[in-house]
Amino acid sequence: MNWYGKLNKYFPVEEMKSKKHMEMLLEEKGDVYFKDESSTHVLMFAEFETFIFIDYLWVSSETRGQGIGHKLIEKLKARKKPIILEVEPVDYDDTDTEKRLHFYHREGFTHAQSIGYNRRSLATNQETPMEILYWSPNDDSEEVIFDQMKQMYVDIHTYRDEEIYGKSYQLAEEVLSYDEKRNSKDILEGLKKSKKEKS
Repeated sequence: MNWYGKLNKYFPVEEMKSKKHMEMLLEEKGDVYFKDESSTHVLMFAEFETFIFIDYLWVSSETRGQGIGHKLIEKLKARKKPIILEVEPVDYDDTDTEKRLHFYHREGFTHAQSIGYNRRSLATNQETPMEILYWSPNDDSEEVIFDQMKQMYVDIHTYRDEEIYGKSYQLAEEVLSYDEKRNSKDILEGLKKSKKEKS
């Protein structure tokens, strides 16, 4: 199975870019958008001047728990820039969402509780609320992370969207919001509690 097939099988349809979209990013924005792959992993990420965005990270089920994901994250951390990614809120019926959150929690990521993120999927036409996690070597504020997310959304997620999908994604200001009083529980803190409750 090729790299796209692996991602497409693992990630929900509403979170997947089309193969054409990702190939165009790799070809036309090759100075920003990158693919790091082996037989056991696929990492798609965008590196901007001031931050890195992880678009997709897949590690084969046979090799999970062997430190592959940790090594990939460490390679990105070595660039000394904030690292941002989107995750689904934990779904206890889908153990993969909880495992992903545990992984990023172990890697020292923080939940950006002031950033709201809700975009309509062009594949399903359903609204897909997501949460933002980030790691910052300099303790950047969530406001800084918010501005970086907006840049990534425009440059990566909506890149040539009308041409590729026949319709456009919503504007960044419709999808992303910043509110320090946002009523949001820390999903990583919640994980720790849920783990204690289970044990």
